[in-house]
Amino acid sequence: MTAVVLQNFMSSVLLLLMLLNPFLLIIYLVDLIQELDNRAFSQVMIRAGLISTAVFICVALVGDALFTHVLQVRFASFQIFGGIIFLLIGIQFMFTGPEAIRKMRGKPEHIAGAIAMPVMIGPSTVSASILAGSRLPTLWAVIAIILAMVITVTTLLLLKRLHDVVRPHNAKLIERYIEIMGRVTALVIGTISVEMIMQGLKAWLLHLNS
Repeated sequence: MTAVVLQNFMSSVLLLLMLLNPFLLIIYLVDLIQELDNRAFSQVMIRAGLISTAVFICVALVGDALFTHVLQVRFASFQIFGGIIFLLIGIQFMFTGPEAIRKMRGKPEHIAGAIAMPVMIGPSTVSASILAGSRLPTLWAVIAIILAMVITVTTLLLLKRLHDVVRPHNAKLIERYIEIMGRVTALVIGTISVEMIMQGLKAWLLHLNS
């Protein structure tokens, strides 16, 4: 592995980790953390991680061609629509908290897929996967995606165990943390969503003017 490939590899892993951010992602899953035991939660998260990894790898391998040639749409359209969806989620999360995510996930039997999409698989993580595929050799792009997902899922499982240990003795502290971080998460989601919409509109307008 050359120095350039190594640098791009680390950048791709860090970018995916920053976008997935298990410390914010855990707020989305707080109801599952409280309701499921360690084994059930682990099974759900591993399944969701596998689904997300498979999608990210496919997107990294196919790249922009998935949108331009297969779906016959521009990536900007995906950014705009994805940004609107995340903006609605952020607004609901701001006012109703984790209940917004619970409603969005639907039936329990589909929970792994509902966590993968749109909690893990979104415009930002898809963009990061396309970027990894474009600047890394195929094998290293796949390894970068797998490594980022393994770290994310492992961190979530460790946070679940930490929650189970701390909660019986500090229930009020946990609830306060969830409330505060929930508001912060909603603000972050809303901000990122608006940025996605603006980037999509900018790309769309540039295409019209070209």
